[in-house]
Amino acid sequence: MPIETPDIVRNVVGPLGTNNYLVSCPETGKTLIIDPGGDPGLIKKKISELGLQPVEIICTHGHSDHIAAVADLKREYGIGLAVHPEAVEIISHSVEVAPMWGLGNIENPGVDRTISHGDTVRAGNVEGEVRHTPGHSPGGICLVFNGAVMAGDSLFAGSIGRTDLHGGNFEQLIKSIREQILTLPGNTRVCCGHGPETTVAREETGNPYLNM
Repeated sequence: MPIETPDIVRNVVGPLGTNNYLVSCPETGKTLIIDPGGDPGLIKKKISELGLQPVEIICTHGHSDHIAAVADLKREYGIGLAVHPEAVEIISHSVEVAPMWGLGNIENPGVDRTISHGDTVRAGNVEGEVRHTPGHSPGGICLVFNGAVMAGDSLFAGSIGRTDLHGGNFEQLIKSIREQILTLPGNTRVCCGHGPETTVAREETGNPYLNM
């Protein structure tokens, strides 16, 4: 079967306005839940309205505002959580510090499998390539689909992710963006962890952090 261009639905969740994405196969409805950072009821409502079939949860990194609803959704759909190996420790740390970020007490969701650079994630006829993009967080990843990249908190429209948090590194983040995101075709949609989406070409030419 040919690799499909996914349907992508964005939900803004949690007190920090995290972008949760439902990346689904147009033919089968099988869906990857990306970065469910809060408001599990809202996410479940959207899944029900669209008739989607979740098959896995993937978090682009382990910060509390990207994992807050994972445990609830795992129970609801009987599915697992996949993260980069280096995100496992970050998740435990984030659960501890979540109250400091106004997210209250977060249940540690438990990691069911780890995914590394070059691995493939699937939902029906949709496939995504895992690219390790450390810098904002050690276990940060991007997911490259046909025509779109889930960039997490690595790259934003006109900005980049913070590097002053646990395990952050500015030089490493810039390197990750240049080598793993800006090498994609210019018209690739960049679905960011917060804020509006952008494109590779727009950020390559207009992002001030990438033109210093």
